[in-house]
Amino acid sequence: MNPTTLEDAERLCAAGRRAVDLGLSPGASGNVSVRSGDLTLMSPTGVPLSELEPGGLSVLDDAGRHVDGPAPSKEFPLHLAMYRRVERAGSVVHLHSPHTVAASCLPAWSKTSALPPITPYLVMRVGQAPLVPYAAPGSARLAENLNELPGDFRAALLANHGSLVAAADPATALDGAIELEEASRIVVSLQGREFSVLTPEDVRELTERYGTVWEC
Repeated sequence: MNPTTLEDAERLCAAGRRAVDLGLSPGASGNVSVRSGDLTLMSPTGVPLSELEPGGLSVLDDAGRHVDGPAPSKEFPLHLAMYRRVERAGSVVHLHSPHTVAASCLPAWSKTSALPPITPYLVMRVGQAPLVPYAAPGSARLAENLNELPGDFRAALLANHGSLVAAADPATALDGAIELEEASRIVVSLQGREFSVLTPEDVRELTERYGTVWEC
């Protein structure tokens, strides 16, 4: 493993450990990946994110073929689909954090976002996150459902499943997943009550300032 790839692997493992420390990856759930040159490093199947080691990651080539290390998480088609959608992404994080799973079981707020613009931080740090129709975890259909969604986005909620975030690096992708979890916690806690959301003007100001996307 060359120095750059090793550094990318270490960053990925650190993000995985942090997700577990924050209570966002129960059991052996969740999977993470990072691009390193023409390769994609990914958490192996069945390995808790707290136990990731740089030398024990699965390695995929630019066509998604498994070329080294243990077998990748079954969700590798989903990760590859997200990289195709977000071409500048360097990392993808998929978590089963409790409140995003709960929110993913609710009707989507709109066609373009599962969650409403409930806080400025969701709009600033994540942007709109559409609800991907349910398909079995690890299935080709789940990746196809992601591919078929219209519009521009860097994150999504997978129906009855969890969150998916793409960003420049593992730490930033995890930060996005953390923000989705917090926004989901707020939305779930407000179910059955009237609540306010940001106005279209407020949203536009934030997206223009921070470079995120939200279709009002």
